Amino acid sequence: MSFVKIHEKIYQLDAGATEVAFDAEHHPTNAKKITLDFSITKNVVAMFLVAILLLIVFTRSAKNYKKHNTLTPKGIAKWTEPGVVFVQDIAKENIEADKYRKFVPYLLTLFFFIFFGNLLGLIPFISNPNMTGSISVTILLAAITFFIQMKNSRKTYWLHIVDPLGNSMPLLAKIPLYLILLPIEIAGIFIKPIALLIRLFANITAGHIIVVSLIAIIFVNQNVGWAGLSVPMTLFISVLELLVAFLQAYIFTMLSAMYIGSAVESAHH
Repeated sequence: MSFVKIHEKIYQLDAGATEVAFDAEHHPTNAKKITLDFSITKNVVAMFLVAILLLIVFTRSAKNYKKHNTLTPKGIAKWTEPGVVFVQDIAKENIEADKYRKFVPYLLTLFFFIFFGNLLGLIPFISNPNMTGSISVTILLAAITFFIQMKNSRKTYWLHIVDPLGNSMPLLAKIPLYLILLPIEIAGIFIKPIALLIRLFANITAGHIIVVSLIAIIFVNQNVGWAGLSVPMTLFISVLELLVAFLQAYIFTMLSAMYIGSAVESAHH
């Protein structure tokens, strides 16, 4: 059983065939198109790699607490505990006190998954693919946040969407305003996750584009003298991307907590 790639599509050769035969219109005549392609892409490999790193780091961190039988962090736990406490504080600030613990595991996974993925994209030899610079990955992360938000949304959240003015105005006075407000509020439900995914994708991709552009100056001008400008600037942007790696993980996690918090918020009396 042999497979070939033709026009960015996967085909399976007929039994006994060793080469692809084409007709006059360059369509394969001895191969069948594979309609479902389950091959692992570079982004999937990167996600598996990040997941494995997370498992190794936090499994070892948990073992340190168990081994030393103390609340004082030891070994790798000295590095992971500040991050865990940091994300817990994000959850406390944006989700009600009696509900935030339910969402801390998800927010922790989200923060460290994005952070590790961002750092992985900065390593020169394995930065292709740039996982968090792939819009398919950011769509998935935003979709998970959106699903959790919708699944846990309360009646008060939907009342705010369909009746944002409440009892502040008579019904007849609200009707003309709601002709404008309702479409905006409903659109906002979907705009929030879209803005979430685009922000992460655009910021991570922009940094890599700038680095490639600065290096390309040398080859475009065909003059090594430009290295005196492009190399220091590239190093500066690369260091700046370390800050962006953390900042974008923080922003994505904070906004996710805010969206979830608004959905699970209780009515105020």
